[in-house]
Amino acid sequence: MAALAPFDINDLKRRMQGSVASLKHDLGGLRTGRAASSMLEPVMVDAYGSAMPLNQVATISVPEPRMLSVQVWDKSMVKAVEKAIVDSNLGLSPATEGTTLRLRVPELNEERRKELVKIAHKYAEAAKVAVRHVRRDGLDIIKKLEKAHEISEDDQKRHDTEVQKATDAVIAEVDQLLAAKEKEIMTV
Repeated sequence: MAALAPFDINDLKRRMQGSVASLKHDLGGLRTGRAASSMLEPVMVDAYGSAMPLNQVATISVPEPRMLSVQVWDKSMVKAVEKAIVDSNLGLSPATEGTTLRLRVPELNEERRKELVKIAHKYAEAAKVAVRHVRRDGLDIIKKLEKAHEISEDDQKRHDTEVQKATDAVIAEVDQLLAAKEKEIMTV
């Protein structure tokens, strides 16, 4: 019989932190009323037969506080970039001049702020689901080790508790990030 994968709480914690890092990245893309090049990070462009991040087909700059400028490198990609920005649900409509797209960042109204908070909640929920998947993987490994008599029942219970504590800590961190972003979005 093949040896079972060893139980490694640090590996599980590292994988859970990956979910948090992904959430931070996603929340960074939610705008708060000021122009920031990170707003366009989640935008994927259908380029050369595959989905590519916008920053791999164009240069993004912030010429003024309420304006973004996207300089597309390949003239044939301008329409695809324009479509990706419009479809990104960021509420930005590009004004195209040759290979440059100018994006005026509108003032956030109450309705749009609430919409952004909902999107932030969706991102946080996705992160929590990912963390729970990691927890389930960890608990499965522990269960298999106990079934194969490689660890005792007491060890299984102790490891189960460790995994749950790690999960709770990461979920709390996700909630903190969400609360901070929510406050940032709702602050006028």
